[in-house]
Amino acid sequence: MLSRAFQRFADLFPMPSLRAQRIIAFAVILSQAGISVTGAIVRVTSSGLGCPTWPQCFPGSFTPTAVAEVPAIHQAVEFGNRMLTFAVTLCAAAVVIAVTRARRRREVQGYAWLMPGGTVLQAVLGGITVRTGLLWWTVSLHLLASMLMVWLSVLLYAKINEPDAGIETVRVPKPLRLLTGLSAIALTGTLIAGTLVTGAGPHAGDKSIEKPVERLQVEIVTLVHLHAELLVAYLALLVGLACGLAAIGMNKAIRTRMIVLLVLVCSQALVGLVQYFTDVPAALVAIHVGGAAACVAATAALWAAMRTRESVTAEVTEPATQAA
Repeated sequence: MLSRAFQRFADLFPMPSLRAQRIIAFAVILSQAGISVTGAIVRVTSSGLGCPTWPQCFPGSFTPTAVAEVPAIHQAVEFGNRMLTFAVTLCAAAVVIAVTRARRRREVQGYAWLMPGGTVLQAVLGGITVRTGLLWWTVSLHLLASMLMVWLSVLLYAKINEPDAGIETVRVPKPLRLLTGLSAIALTGTLIAGTLVTGAGPHAGDKSIEKPVERLQVEIVTLVHLHAELLVAYLALLVGLACGLAAIGMNKAIRTRMIVLLVLVCSQALVGLVQYFTDVPAALVAIHVGGAAACVAATAALWAAMRTRESVTAEVTEPATQAA
């Protein structure tokens, strides 16, 4: 009943073309990745408690207030990050309305509804992070949730590009798809280890002397080595995957995604090395988080390209072309 009511609501909007759906879905990817970068900027500028309460910025006010205890720049940075949540919410709502109005298949609508659901989850995690005084593990969960939303938004974009009236086509043998899934697990481990490095690192998100931010009490060098070794494992799996795909003659779409992913991971490794030997400059932290989001997106795009839906006409004409 609720789905029918929402369908009637969506019907109030113009019918979106496939191109419009793609644009909206791409905006969702950018917004989900972008808010992870702005979150990193909040942390490295020590603006994590620029708005010390949630959902209000200050008690009795949803907007920044001139107080001596909190510098205006910290208020502006944190409040700006909160305002970006509205852009994320707008994109999430737009994609749900678009696919509902276009009456896309249930799978597409399911992925679309995950976007506003993820936004609510992130808002709750953000509130917990502020109310617990930026406890390191809450910051870690906040970032990991952002990476999950980047992954899901890329899959949503891929699903939107597939025809609803089509048949599923497996482009890569199952062992290589399993290897791709294993590489995604290695990526997850790398991301988790990266958040542990952040939890023990110099950028706590706030420099309050009265109530210092609690940090992860583990030797940071140990965590850095764990993070680096997991990255090496991830890269090794990707190299093996690339060799396997080359052996079976991967198509252009998969080859392009594979090359882009390898370049991104190697770039991330380089940024990490520079961070380590330059005492983790603030600017590189934001770049590193953006690179992590890009690696997640590229891995998801590669995964999505391995099993797609194709129109029936394409499947019928392809054997004839091969026979010719």
